[in-house]
This record gives sequence, C-alpha cells and structure tokens, in this order.
Amino acid sequence: MKTVKVMTLATMVAMLVAGFTLISAAARANQEQFDAAATFKAKCVACHGAAAEKKFDATIPDADLVQIVLKGKKPEKPPNMPAYEEKGINEEQAKALVAHMKSLKK
Repeated sequence: MKTVKVMTLATMVAMLVAGFTLISAAARANQEQFDAAATFKAKCVACHGAAAEKKFDATIPDADLVQIVLKGKKPEKPPNMPAYEEKGINEEQAKALVAHMKSLKK
C-alpha cells in the first residue's frame, strides 16, 4: 500500500514538472516567433511609413517609446497611436518593434 502511494505521488510530481516544462517551452517559442519586421509592415507602416520616417522620434528614450507602443499616445491632432498591449503585444515585442523602427531610420 505504501509503495502505491509513493508511486502515485511520484507520478503526480512528474506530471507537474512536465506541465511546467511544456508551458515554459511554449512561452519561449511564442517569443522567438515574433517577427518585428513583419509586425511593423502589418500594423505600423500605414502611419509611420516604410522607413519609419513619419510620426516617429527616434531621439525619445527607448523605455518611453516602448510605453507608447504598449499604452498608446494621443497627440495634439489625430491620428492617435493605439495601445498595442491590449492587442497582444508584450514588452519584449514592443522593444523589438522600437529597435526595428530605429534600424529603419539609419
């Protein structure tokens, strides 16, 4: 009886470890699959231009630009910069977008 309890407990622990490993791997894979260039072309180029030449000030600190991507910005006149955090962009992805946009400006 004691052996059955130990085996059951060992099986449950192994299942938990496997579950955490799979969740962690899926999160890393999702992050690795993010393509800043493709996202820029799909979501940003219409307002910012192909070379990020419109409505993008590369002199603003990266941390501030990341927050603008995530939280949006309402300028003096429209169009407004939408908040992409609520559309599924996370901080690491926003950093990648900012870096990509800065690379286009060179």
